[in-house]
Amino acid sequence: MQPLFFKIIIKSALIIGLIFTAFTSSFSQNQEIADSLSSVLKQHPKKDTIRLELLRNIAANERDLNKAIEYSESLIQLSESLQNPVYLYRGHLQKGQILREKGDFSAAINSLFKAAKAAEKANYQAGVGGSYAALADLYSVNDNHKNASFFYKKAIKVLRQEQDSVTLATVLLNAGDEYRNANKLDSALLYFEESGEIFQKVEYLIGTAYNLGNMGMVHALKGEHQIAKNKMDLASTILKDMGDFYPIATYDLYIADIYKQNSDLERAIAYAKHSLNISKEHSLKGQIRDANLKLSELYDAQNDYQKAYFHQSQYLVYRDSINNEEKIREIADLRTEYEVSQRETEIALLKTKQRNQYIVFVSMAIIILLLGLASFLYYRNSRRKQTLNLILKERKEEVEAQRDQLEAINVTREKFLSIIAHDLMGPVNSFKGLSTIMGMSILNQDLKDLHDIHTVFDKSVNNLSSLLSNLLDWSVTQRGNIPYQPEKIQLKNLIDELIDLFFNIAESKSIRLRTDIPETITLWADMNSVKTILRNLVSNALKFTEENGEIQLVAEKASPYAVIKIKDSGLGMPQSKIDLLLAEDHFERSQGTEGEKGIGLGLQLVKEFVDMNQGKMEIESEIGKGTTFMIYLPSTAPGQAL
Repeated sequence: MQPLFFKIIIKSALIIGLIFTAFTSSFSQNQEIADSLSSVLKQHPKKDTIRLELLRNIAANERDLNKAIEYSESLIQLSESLQNPVYLYRGHLQKGQILREKGDFSAAINSLFKAAKAAEKANYQAGVGGSYAALADLYSVNDNHKNASFFYKKAIKVLRQEQDSVTLATVLLNAGDEYRNANKLDSALLYFEESGEIFQKVEYLIGTAYNLGNMGMVHALKGEHQIAKNKMDLASTILKDMGDFYPIATYDLYIADIYKQNSDLERAIAYAKHSLNISKEHSLKGQIRDANLKLSELYDAQNDYQKAYFHQSQYLVYRDSINNEEKIREIADLRTEYEVSQRETEIALLKTKQRNQYIVFVSMAIIILLLGLASFLYYRNSRRKQTLNLILKERKEEVEAQRDQLEAINVTREKFLSIIAHDLMGPVNSFKGLSTIMGMSILNQDLKDLHDIHTVFDKSVNNLSSLLSNLLDWSVTQRGNIPYQPEKIQLKNLIDELIDLFFNIAESKSIRLRTDIPETITLWADMNSVKTILRNLVSNALKFTEENGEIQLVAEKASPYAVIKIKDSGLGMPQSKIDLLLAEDHFERSQGTEGEKGIGLGLQLVKEFVDMNQGKMEIESEIGKGTTFMIYLPSTAPGQAL
């Protein structure tokens, strides 16, 4: 990952941790609510206590930041006049959050410290913890990790004594995000695990989603790519259902980078495009910028320089339109999360302080609305919990299946490598001995010995070459990267080439190679894999056929297949050995008529390639009378008339 993009992603991740606090506040910015409450405010005496709550809610919903500060200051002045330290705390906290949105961080810090002091005076511990958490968030935005960590710890210590578990979990989540940005990844995971347990316990679905996403980003930074992708995919699934697309755009870029590091550029580009489309649809300028930068990098790695240049130019356009202060104001568009636990108390205050029939009507309407909303949220969260449980169950089963598959592959590879290491020692040691004898023969000018050595050396080289070729083919199949490109194949031409390849070896053992391949027989299969199948079977037949023996290659139609028979007059084998050879991932050591060694790798390749070409294999053999391998391969393309 390039340094510039890494920095952008880290900042984007911080946004996700901070933006979560918006969901725990009593209100989000809504100008219609602010205007409506402003009309109600004008009807109350200047020192009426009901004005405290009205001023607070107007300031929270006012989108004009200058007006929002004026309402916050009015709240502070009225709280001082009425000697109400709780609302004095709320006024300073509200003002600090708005100043943070405006980018005036020094004034914001001053207001937040005043909020903490007022909360302490009122012995309002939830307010003390809320002030400390807001200070920690502010220091975190400004990359002051030392102060951010200090105030997060203080906030958590206070909030652990309160009953508002959602607020505590939210602060734990933001604290974990701070440790992640400070590259203290293990500490970050500890905080995320604790916050995740709380969110799950109280069935707070959006908290669970953000917690999963932030944990996924930590695992990505630790290089644990599969775990990271699973968690961010799951978080995106939940957030999509809730209509929250900002973090999904960021998670997509993380996953794109994971696929890039794994050299899967096509999937990386798909995720980056998805991030760009979501960002454009929801006018997320910062994410549009980041997605264009990532697409530029990916297309450059793919050597598609035209698309890389296009996305680089788009990145520059959006980068120049966004300065650092604007970005901070965007991520600071929050409301303090510490008001959730006080909502019922505030509603009771409105009811007890009402002065006239109009306020009674407004209060009852608010209560009915909130009860309806609570019922709706309870129903929706129950449905989402069921969805989440199903998703978690499916992901768990998927991970367990992948684990079992990886364990099986590792066992096979370890077994295979140990066998190969042993069998390679024979040819290598043989070369060493032949080299010594060759040197002596040269000194003695013994041409006959040199000729004999050359014959032995040539056979050893051929055996080793065949072994290494099969090893390469097998390793490719184990990675799942073997190319499969079926085409129409004239079988007779292929067999003729094969006979030319093995003619000299057959002559050296006085073995007759005979063919009966009608020119009308064709295959629909991958050319390279079919060559490997036939080459290994003929090589095995030569190995296990004694001198003056015979090998026949016969083909005939057996709709919808063409069956190829490789018959030899060799040693033959019992049915028990045939069953072992047909067993999956079985390597059987054997020795040819002239001591040729083998481990069954060639036959393993034959089985895998036959399966890849949607064919089948049968073996018939009788001890002392030879063996017949029958390979069934498709004779026509799928859907083509026979």
